Amino acid sequence: MGKFNVNRWAAASVAAGILMWICEGAASALYMEDMQAAMRAHNLSMEMSATMIAITLGISLIAGFAMMFFYAASLPRFGAGVKTAALVAFVLWTGGYLLSLLGYHMVGLYPTGMLVQWGVVGLVEMTLAAALGARIYRDA
Repeated sequence: MGKFNVNRWAAASVAAGILMWICEGAASALYMEDMQAAMRAHNLSMEMSATMIAITLGISLIAGFAMMFFYAASLPRFGAGVKTAALVAFVLWTGGYLLSLLGYHMVGLYPTGMLVQWGVVGLVEMTLAAALGARIYRDA
């Protein structure tokens, strides 16, 4: 069993976080009209200032760092590779995305169809990001 490789973890985390951010931005075109309508219905704004865009990137980077930490921690038990990366992505998606989406559904903030799309996109983007990070990370 190797030792935790901080430099590789940081590189894998940044790559995973940036990929999630790009995927989320691109995929937002799928549900932008539904989201705008929902936000207007609740009298909320969708303005994205430069600060807000930077915050979304920061959130994606935090998610990347957390995902790759759990990937590295899982290596002794499950081994390296895409299967372990997909498992980590699924577990984090379940604890983060899915629970948030269920909360949005319970309070009626967004339409169900949009939440389903959002969930599928989130699972795909997290799985792709974890697979990318797994290709970069190696124990020391």
